[in-house]
Amino acid sequence: MNKKVYQQINETLYEEVLDNGLTVYLLPKIDFHKTYGLFSTNYGSIDNHFGYHPDDLKQVPDGIAHFLEHKLFEKEDGDVFQKFGQQGASANAFTSFTKTSYLFSATDQIQKNLMTLLDFVQAPYFTEETVEKEKGIIGQEIQMYDDDPNWQQFFGIIKNLYPKHPLHIDIAGTVTSIADITAEDLYLCYNTFYHPSNMVLFIVGNIDPEETMTWIKENQKDKDFPEAKAIIRQFPAETVADIMPESSMQMPVTRAKGVLGIKGDLDKLPTDGRELLRFKNALNLLFQMLFGNTSANYL
Repeated sequence: MNKKVYQQINETLYEEVLDNGLTVYLLPKIDFHKTYGLFSTNYGSIDNHFGYHPDDLKQVPDGIAHFLEHKLFEKEDGDVFQKFGQQGASANAFTSFTKTSYLFSATDQIQKNLMTLLDFVQAPYFTEETVEKEKGIIGQEIQMYDDDPNWQQFFGIIKNLYPKHPLHIDIAGTVTSIADITAEDLYLCYNTFYHPSNMVLFIVGNIDPEETMTWIKENQKDKDFPEAKAIIRQFPAETVADIMPESSMQMPVTRAKGVLGIKGDLDKLPTDGRELLRFKNALNLLFQMLFGNTSANYL
């Protein structure tokens, strides 16, 4: 394992890339009562046009990454949430534009819960019957967000700035788009993006790094994965001329809401990770000063 010591914040991070390509991070926190596990894939809602060869790219329905996240918890022998509960753990998952993550937290039975996390994410089970059942559940979730003015405002400004890019599409998709999802589509996305080489496991808590890494390696060595391939993601080209200057929508709110969006030039962003973080924090401070609830412009 590689050991990185951050003396300024009194943290020690352990890192290792396993033989199958999985990147593992371990962060011991001796005074923590709970241990947290996060298993993530570099796959999110914007990844709807992809493949391994430029001449053979696949297009899948919007919202499929979020749909897949839901379906992974359902197995032939039951629901994984119940298994975590029986082991004294709390489990959850979320999908963003670029990531899908599965997580648990627990105060004991850490090894058992960690193995459960790895095993359920790495053992997909999809059938056409269970996929059809899930469409109604996720459809209700989508309709709930359709009535949320803050959610609609956020995606409204994203659509103005990125009218062609899948970034402006709701992470859960639409009721119409998820209706086209099949079990075959889910397996295609899973087999493409859930390879260990495209995933990261992060454990933080009162753990022994050597012991925890041994658990993980023992779990992974018994599993077979195909050879890793470079994934091609294709996105539509956009220019400044595509930006929509303004838009509006009617909703039953007592007070009108407005949002301002500024689209930067991707080619002019810092490339160094530390400088990019500094740039992001500087922007957050600037916008907080200009439009935050303590600014003169706040209404």
